[in-house]
Amino acid sequence: MVPSCYCFTCPSPGFLAAHFKEDHVLSTETTAAPVAANSVAGGMSAGSDLTSEALLARILDSLDDDKAEDIVQVDLRGRSAIGDYMVICSGRSSRQVAAIAENLTDRLKQEHGRLSKVEGKDIGDWVLIDTGDVIVHIFRPEVREFYQLEKMWVPTGAAT
Repeated sequence: MVPSCYCFTCPSPGFLAAHFKEDHVLSTETTAAPVAANSVAGGMSAGSDLTSEALLARILDSLDDDKAEDIVQVDLRGRSAIGDYMVICSGRSSRQVAAIAENLTDRLKQEHGRLSKVEGKDIGDWVLIDTGDVIVHIFRPEVREFYQLEKMWVPTGAAT
């Protein structure tokens, strides 16, 4: 029996399993165990007082440790409800992109109890990591150039 889907994006229950996996990846797959009942929404442990700025600093340190290239941070506070910050960076190959993403999610889980939702790690062209307060995009250089995500969010000359 194919799993039923009862969300707002699906016109009827009983869509194919491939549809279920494809369209619900961010809401159903994580790189860590499911969020515990005593955790706060967004994957942050109830006892953690990690601010979005501290989380951003830890993410930037992790990306730097793993030799991510062309790191750009975008301040989304007051501009979008998806998070407080967005980080965009590149890896030299699909293998490095996947490794950067895996290392980042592992560090956030081990050091801060923060669960992250991950999309695209299997292919390694473009990995999206949603940590709640900070959205991280890790690209291969060719894919980053094609999508030019920075141009949507960063005014000319304002990249950091």
